[in-house]
Amino acid sequence: MRRIFIIRHGNTFESSADACRIGAGTDIPLVESGRAQADRLGAWFAAQDLPIRRLHSSPLLRARETADRIATATAHPVDGTLPWLNEIDHGPDEGQPEARVLARLGTEALAAWDEHGIAPRDWTVDADARIAAWKAWFTEEGEGVDLFVTSNGAARFALLALDLPRPTLKLRTGAFGELAIDATGRTQFIRWDERP
Repeated sequence: MRRIFIIRHGNTFESSADACRIGAGTDIPLVESGRAQADRLGAWFAAQDLPIRRLHSSPLLRARETADRIATATAHPVDGTLPWLNEIDHGPDEGQPEARVLARLGTEALAAWDEHGIAPRDWTVDADARIAAWKAWFTEEGEGVDLFVTSNGAARFALLALDLPRPTLKLRTGAFGELAIDATGRTQFIRWDERP
């Protein structure tokens, strides 16, 4: 049995700050609350005493910091970054407040992204390549646990690769999802968007 955990990095904005749409073009660190979320994730994974075989992250600082804190707690080193875990490119909406993004794109375009992974106009998202990367990982043989620390924009493609029923594609900061793959290659959706 393989278990795959898809983990979103911790907060990059304090709760008092205006939320902005940040993607691959904005490489910022975790804020204090994000470091606390990463520490809670690390403590949770350490308490599970899982047979971790690999721990990978996105190349972005916020994901690497989260992965480092999980690595410290679990005593399993980070096995490197994977480019297909990187956040997507929001184009002209990069760094913009959510209200401005909504005004430019409209509710239908953002709903299509949140519900079906269909990128709005002017965003750069190679959905086929990301889905192919997840599918390749899911078909690998072996047992144990793989941990992937990534961003919301990238995490959704794991679910789209499997075409499984799901409550949402969104993954909150400091939250994770879990998939299980049995010896026959059948994938089961265990949970999504849970915070420790």
